[in-house]
Amino acid sequence: MTAASSLDLLHPTLTHHVVNTLGWPALRPLQREALAPLTAGEDAVLLAPTAGGKTEAALFPLLTAMARDGWDGVSLLYVCPLKALLNNLLPRVQSYAGWLGRTAALWHGDVTAAARRRILRDRPDVLLTTPESLEAMLVSTKVDHRAFLGGVRAVVVDEVHAFASDDRGWHLLAVLERLTRLCGRPVQRVGLSATVGNPRDLLTWLQGSGAGTRPGRVVAPGVRPPTAPPPDQGPPPGEVELDYVGSPENAATVIAALHRGEKRLVFCDSRQLVERIGAALRARGTTVFLSHASLSVDERRRAEQAFAEARDCVIVATSTLELGIDVGDLDRVVQVNAPGTVASFLQRIGRTGRRADTTRNCLFLALHEPGLLGAAGLLRLWGRHWVEPVHPTPEPRHIVAQQLLALCLQESQVGERLWAEWWDGLEPFGHGEPVLAHLLREGFLTRDGGMLQVGPEAERRFGRRHFAELTGVFTAPPEFTVLHGRTEIGRTNPALLAAAEPGEGPRRLLLAGRTWAVTWVDWKRRRCFVDPVGDGGGGQARWEAAGHTGWSFELARAVREVLLGADPPVKLTRRAVDALARARDRHADHVHADGTVVTRSGGDVRWWTWAGTRANLTLRATLTGLVDPAQRVGDTGLRLCGDTDPARWRAVREAAVDRVALPQVDDRALEGLKFTAALPRHLAERTLAARLADVAGARAVLAEPTRFVVGE
Repeated sequence: MTAASSLDLLHPTLTHHVVNTLGWPALRPLQREALAPLTAGEDAVLLAPTAGGKTEAALFPLLTAMARDGWDGVSLLYVCPLKALLNNLLPRVQSYAGWLGRTAALWHGDVTAAARRRILRDRPDVLLTTPESLEAMLVSTKVDHRAFLGGVRAVVVDEVHAFASDDRGWHLLAVLERLTRLCGRPVQRVGLSATVGNPRDLLTWLQGSGAGTRPGRVVAPGVRPPTAPPPDQGPPPGEVELDYVGSPENAATVIAALHRGEKRLVFCDSRQLVERIGAALRARGTTVFLSHASLSVDERRRAEQAFAEARDCVIVATSTLELGIDVGDLDRVVQVNAPGTVASFLQRIGRTGRRADTTRNCLFLALHEPGLLGAAGLLRLWGRHWVEPVHPTPEPRHIVAQQLLALCLQESQVGERLWAEWWDGLEPFGHGEPVLAHLLREGFLTRDGGMLQVGPEAERRFGRRHFAELTGVFTAPPEFTVLHGRTEIGRTNPALLAAAEPGEGPRRLLLAGRTWAVTWVDWKRRRCFVDPVGDGGGGQARWEAAGHTGWSFELARAVREVLLGADPPVKLTRRAVDALARARDRHADHVHADGTVVTRSGGDVRWWTWAGTRANLTLRATLTGLVDPAQRVGDTGLRLCGDTDPARWRAVREAAVDRVALPQVDDRALEGLKFTAALPRHLAERTLAARLADVAGARAVLAEPTRFVVGE
């Protein structure tokens, strides 16, 4: 399709503004190729790197269809995983809609009640929202959801890969199925994503119950298919360097010294690390801003706005800034240790190189050996153009429980034989009867004349603030709000607020990159009040660790390649070269190219699988009697029983290949799964066990030969 013919598919007013207001001589390839299928009403997944014009590729054809077919009221939903991303998108969407005399508005948890009343009174054509807020509209007594949402014709799901890889994805699909039933017609679904390893599967997942019955396509011009590249193809474009610095303070020294006068975005894998590096940079005189989930909305917004307007500065963030939030033109991305996936790295490096005279770049700063090896292994995968496939979380029974409760709240009562029709065969709901039976048995639901209603146990557990807890999929650990006067700084772990020992002085917190002295704790209302500390030292930062499943099987095997002598296809500093040499020397007896290694040193017997945490958890559950059951499982291997010898090893391993078991689940893990109480315990355990397992990886390891090495 030529540039001219593609523009002919746009509404003439949009074409005028694309050429004259935006100053574009033509649409980008993704935007051209998306026009025909989207204006025809097809479902689609649009793939392009960060800043690839995906928002316009979705909105321009859908706004064209809106004007052409006379869509009225709230007819287009734009769903994002982050409120900050919605805030960032709103002005752009309002401009595009306004060209056609249409309106756009924002609805999420931070939008005031007065603004919501205005939206209900003067319905916008485009509504930007989150899945949780969309469901809150469906169950709210203040929203006539049939009148307000019954005219929806299309839904754009931004960062669809981020949804698909966790429980929020199943929650989103379930809500979209309920919305489709309300509308009484198919609702077009358009997903926007960076590069993924299995885009066709992602499209099928996004289509939900419509997969196989509705037309759909992947639009990805210029994106290489997820197959092995030709042997002569080099690594992807970009200036990437790997350094070993040994500590957060050394990382801060490097960041402060390099690329002065430029705008640098630093990614860390934890909030504690963000705070520690942020404070160290501030102590070195660097203009620094912070962004992570435990900072207040206003604090993050101020930091992101100031960073966007500044030049010689640094912003240190967790993955909160990975998903496309605009912080202006970046010069550099710095990655401390390594992200968990190649896909995350692609998102992050894609924040740079957007100006015509610049190149995408990333500097890795490893703080320790695992960070160095993880970064080197990830860059090996990136160098092969490999990207992880996106797999929906398995067996989401707790989402089924949550959705049954939410549907009964939405409809007041639902026929006990008709409830499944609301999800029209969507995968998790095909086996919902045991969940429903438990909800009835435990009083979460009641049955009256063949109709299901919300029961007293659901009201007791989830009924606070008009069932607000029912719309959230995750359980967050309790945190205390930190206030300086009336200004909220963020939230902290209550363990840091215990009374100080005599003579220690007040407790000190590290938050927003600054040290604060705790002046008073309101334990009942979960608040603490602080004052800034002049000397700026001694503050502590701590939060409950988010669920981290360690290295994948593929990443662990790439790390093994590194230990066997293969370097990643990037620039290595002298410090990185020396640190890799030390790691290879230390692990020389733990790796070989054709299989796994069992080492014995005195009574310590270890099996070096290089299979990743989930495969190792699966192997621990499978090889009972051979593997120490009490050990903390990591990425590299397992500790075996002291009496393991080659003969016993072969016998147990060969018997285990065909009976791989799921990992065991402890009570603490169950507490982190929201709506666990609404499931029979054995089903909750099964759900979590399926998420901890890597059965394919475990079987691959069991099928490999093993070398035995006896130490001194």
